[in-house]
Amino acid sequence: MKPTNLHTKIFLDSGDPKDTKTALELLGFLDGQTTNPSLIAKNPEAQARLAAGNKFSKDEVYVFYKKIVTEISDLIPTGSVSIEVYAGKETPVEPMFAQAKEMFTWIPNAHIKLPITKAGLAVAEMAIQEKMRVNLTLCFNQEQAGAVYASTKGAVKGQVFVSPFIGRLDDIKLNGMDLIKNISQMFSSSDGHTENLAASIRSLDHFLACIAYGADIITAPLTILQEWADKGMPVPDQTYQYDTKDMEPIAYQELDINQPWKNFALYHSLTDRGLAKFSADWNTMIAD
Repeated sequence: MKPTNLHTKIFLDSGDPKDTKTALELLGFLDGQTTNPSLIAKNPEAQARLAAGNKFSKDEVYVFYKKIVTEISDLIPTGSVSIEVYAGKETPVEPMFAQAKEMFTWIPNAHIKLPITKAGLAVAEMAIQEKMRVNLTLCFNQEQAGAVYASTKGAVKGQVFVSPFIGRLDDIKLNGMDLIKNISQMFSSSDGHTENLAASIRSLDHFLACIAYGADIITAPLTILQEWADKGMPVPDQTYQYDTKDMEPIAYQELDINQPWKNFALYHSLTDRGLAKFSADWNTMIAD
């Protein structure tokens, strides 16, 4: 069961309901699950269909995605389930918002994942006005996180997540764990409506450090949750020593998160790269 001293929510990062069942058996609880186009493309049912040479039509792939998140929602009805819109870096506001509104109707506990682009933040602003829940994804710096906060003012706690990606920063030799700490510090004196959801978890060290450094939520693959469970689900405190492996530190920025969101510098090359990967994986499932 959930450790009594654990204040961080634990999500599973997977597009497979079988993983959801396994995580629940391992931990005795699960606070939510995140999905994305790449994870849906890896779903064993999708993989079997593609291996048989039977790709999805554009309509069928959305029907399949809805089926998967519905199964997940049924397993964790009181948790959050993130569903990601199909979007590239140039996707405009209107079609992205139309997707978001449709996906939000699929299940009662949806958070709609939107990219941290100008269009994505405009959609987030509109979504909050319509009382939707959102998860702004592919965050790689404080400015992007600050823009998420500013674009969703008026929301309440539980309505907005921002997802910084630790592992992908590590890949370019930056200490991704610093970004988790920096965002938590930036939000520490805020109204609390935006929660820091640590993503791209590559190791148990990432996972434990996120707990120690104050992440509101962690989403991790089943392998990491298995490893945590095998070690008795330890809950480290702020004295936890994270191995930076000589990666370059990311300095804290003093930012005014109450300024208009359009004032923030949104661009990051890793955001563009992540969107391209999600789009490519999605398109592998669809017949030409």
